[in-house]
Amino acid sequence: MTRETFRTLKALRHTVRSIALGHRLPADDRARLVLSLSEVAAAALGGGRPVTLLSGRETGEDGAHRLTLALRLPHQSAGAQVATDRLPLRASTRPDGTVVWNLPLPPGGGSYGHGVPFQGGQPASRPPATPAAAAQHGETDIALLEEELRAALARADTLADEHQRLKHELAETNSGVLALYVQLEERDEQLRTAHGRTLRALEDALRPRPLHVDGLELAVLYAPASDEAPTGGDLYDWFTLPDGTVHITVVDAIGHGITSTRTALTVTHAVRTLALEGHPLETIVARTDTILAPFDQNVMATLLLARLDPADGTLSLANGSHPPALLAHGDGSATYLEVRGRGIGFPLPGSDRVLTTTMGPDDVLLLYTDGLTESRRDPIAGEARLKQSLCRHRARPTEQIPGLLAEDLLSDVLHQDDTLAIALRRTSGVTGG
Repeated sequence: MTRETFRTLKALRHTVRSIALGHRLPADDRARLVLSLSEVAAAALGGGRPVTLLSGRETGEDGAHRLTLALRLPHQSAGAQVATDRLPLRASTRPDGTVVWNLPLPPGGGSYGHGVPFQGGQPASRPPATPAAAAQHGETDIALLEEELRAALARADTLADEHQRLKHELAETNSGVLALYVQLEERDEQLRTAHGRTLRALEDALRPRPLHVDGLELAVLYAPASDEAPTGGDLYDWFTLPDGTVHITVVDAIGHGITSTRTALTVTHAVRTLALEGHPLETIVARTDTILAPFDQNVMATLLLARLDPADGTLSLANGSHPPALLAHGDGSATYLEVRGRGIGFPLPGSDRVLTTTMGPDDVLLLYTDGLTESRRDPIAGEARLKQSLCRHRARPTEQIPGLLAEDLLSDVLHQDDTLAIALRRTSGVTGG
């Protein structure tokens, strides 16, 4: 291991460059090595404190050769604080503060040459004695610096070319990803459209057929809680009984989606069966619970039953935990028709009584689910708003009333829910049948 002490940065650089050249290190590695040792030694040499360089060639157990350079700094030298992992060429630090570089040598990299001056078989480190030798010495350093600069520029050009190639590949990849994204969006839109058509067809299949009865006009609006699930637990059924009265059922099954739809369908079918069998209106809510409980103990739904005789306007209502019907009169007033009761799956299910009243000509009856009045989480305020809205729109065509009410009450929704509204108007004459 050769040891030499340096008092100037110029001399250290020259010696390190000569050693690297003598061991045939690539110009890029040579430049990194010179810069790294200069950076570590700069503080000490700048403060007038000498540094010691040890260099030598070693052979590892695997037979590979390596060049080792160790820079020994003065005690408490600021240069010893250099972060060696951030140097142009990484190094390690020994406990005594010596900074060490180990570089693998290329095959045959042990001979000296290339016109560099040497002394005793080692690269010369001291300045030449004559002006001519000094000039040659300077020219050699300049030539080596130019070679290192060309190597750095070549590496930079290579990196620039690689960067440009990667940018081009990335642009092509982004273009392909964008095209794929567009295709997926188109496919997704097609699937959403097909899914929507299927669900709308299912929703239409769940609705009863339009009912045409002399002396009555009916209109309905259903607004799902989400466009992704256009079916829910809010369903209705209407039909004409053998005696000519019209029966309407409004059901609100607990929950959302297909499960609540199945529950609501089960309830409406049970009610229709009992009504057509001739069971009294006041018993149907309780009987429906009795029929369904053995099959599904998790069924829970509120329901409102209405029967209207178009001939004389007799209206009968039974209720199972459902919001009350709202009747708008021809004089511009409106009345909630309150009937207490408990729904399907509730304790002691059944309607406490049947409310009977009369609808006059041009009166409008509104049957609905709580999604219409509880959109702001305040059912009392919602009922007041609904009453005002129905009085305001009562004179409009019947088919427009449910939509107008929904616009008024659902314009600022805080609580999204399925919504159902049925408007029934008793006309003064025969509408056809």
